[in-house]
Amino acid sequence: MNETMQDDIEAVIWRRDRLLLLDQRLLPAQRVYLEYEQSAAVARAISEMVVRGAPAIGVSAAYAVVLAARAAFRAAASNWKQAVADELEVLARSRPTAVNLFWALQRMQALIECLPADEDPEAVLLAEARRIHEEDIAANRRMGDAGAALIAPGSRVLTHCNAGALATGGYGTALGVIRSAWRQGRIDKVYADETRPWLQGARLTAWELLQSGIPVTLQAEAAAAHLMKSGAIDWVIVGSDRIAANGDVANKIGTYGLAVLARHHGVRFMVVAPSSTIDMAIARGEDIPIEQRDSEEVLCLAGRRIAAEGAEAWNPAFDVTPAALVDAIVTERGVVEQPDADKMRVLMA
Repeated sequence: MNETMQDDIEAVIWRRDRLLLLDQRLLPAQRVYLEYEQSAAVARAISEMVVRGAPAIGVSAAYAVVLAARAAFRAAASNWKQAVADELEVLARSRPTAVNLFWALQRMQALIECLPADEDPEAVLLAEARRIHEEDIAANRRMGDAGAALIAPGSRVLTHCNAGALATGGYGTALGVIRSAWRQGRIDKVYADETRPWLQGARLTAWELLQSGIPVTLQAEAAAAHLMKSGAIDWVIVGSDRIAANGDVANKIGTYGLAVLARHHGVRFMVVAPSSTIDMAIARGEDIPIEQRDSEEVLCLAGRRIAAEGAEAWNPAFDVTPAALVDAIVTERGVVEQPDADKMRVLMA
């Protein structure tokens, strides 16, 4: 089905007892929502990039648990909990780096454990999934204002990948800060990396910013060093899929390189993510699992091979930026400047 998009872009919608996901593989050419009534299909949608971005993945997974519980209770009311547990394992395997996925599944599982085994769980689980969704949107708006407060009027910013409403429950993390700062007159210009190999910057970030009336200039990732050297950037602003206990940050591949360039050129570096993205069980970035995706994503473009036959490809989806290269981590709980293990511990206490 097609939907009319507004400034408040919705990547994840619960409607008429089913889950709707905006198919981000088709943007910006087509705005199509796919409907889901089975949790296994949602897991495939997460793996296949119909929905992407750690917070949006977490919200989608929470709704998928509702679908799993509905089906399990209808099939075998007395054994629905075990059937849902099996579906949760399938969902957990869909994207290994995005910690919000596991956070949302654990929250839903904790509720399941408290529910009677002989009562229909759908209404209670749906209410919890909606709370997760609403909390994410509210957190993004708080982060938007907190991050914007760090940006001096007249600043020029660069973002990488897509960390906007498309990647979250709504409003966005990195793009939430850019939205808030733009509306407050703090940002004069926004640059966005194309973000290979999926081109999230070109297809998604550029489209999303333009939907919000914010002009954007695209560039190839390789242009970032020259742009910074010319003095055209004041802040790099990115999201995150997992933050370790010491403040190391996993984000879309290419983020680490931007952080190195930013430090060399005196450009400040901001990471924006909800506290659900912070994994205090992971001591440092080296311990974060990095998803390796199909080499065809690099060797092909829009289904057509562009690489020389016989060439191989290495395709990590994420890299890790050390905390020492991060000037500020912005969360809904507060801002951590020059993050380290002690400051992260205080934030999460």
